Amino acid sequence: MRPLTLLTVPGLGSSGPAHWQTRWEQQHGCRRVEQRDWQRPVCAEWVATLEAAVAAAPGPVVLVAHSLACATVAHWAAATKCQVVGVLLVGPADVDRREMLPEVRGFAPMPLARLPFPSIVVASETDEYVTLARAGAFAAAWGSRLVNVGALGHLNSESGLGLWPAGWALVRELSSNVGAGEPATGG
Repeated sequence: MRPLTLLTVPGLGSSGPAHWQTRWEQQHGCRRVEQRDWQRPVCAEWVATLEAAVAAAPGPVVLVAHSLACATVAHWAAATKCQVVGVLLVGPADVDRREMLPEVRGFAPMPLARLPFPSIVVASETDEYVTLARAGAFAAAWGSRLVNVGALGHLNSESGLGLWPAGWALVRELSSNVGAGEPATGG
């Protein structure tokens, strides 16, 4: 069985060196979906870049999205013909909130169609970009399991998650649910 391709999908500004996505890339061999412009995202462009990355992957894919990338994945799922093993959606930014940056609001409205693959939404009780109730509503609409991790902020570098082994366990769960093999590790 071919090893899984794990694609990290960062949000606005990308993920810096202390972010768990970057650490997973270094530790576990995940590949980053690289957007042309991390500071001025355009929804259609980000979705097209994600589509190209999934289509080019050498094996079955698990997506690991954070923040604005969760909206990207939801938009992508509504239009793609590509299949993925599963998706981990971490700290989904609520793109429908009026107080969000215009760049983030450009991804509104948040698609609420059921996702055509297994998915897990991970949310914090103290995320400044999405309430736990709203993250729960996303999870329900998408057919995702909701995991409440407590008071950990936006689940980014400032949250101090390091390699975030609890998150990696969720990736392993997604990959084992369909028998696609273990996530690839190493570089």
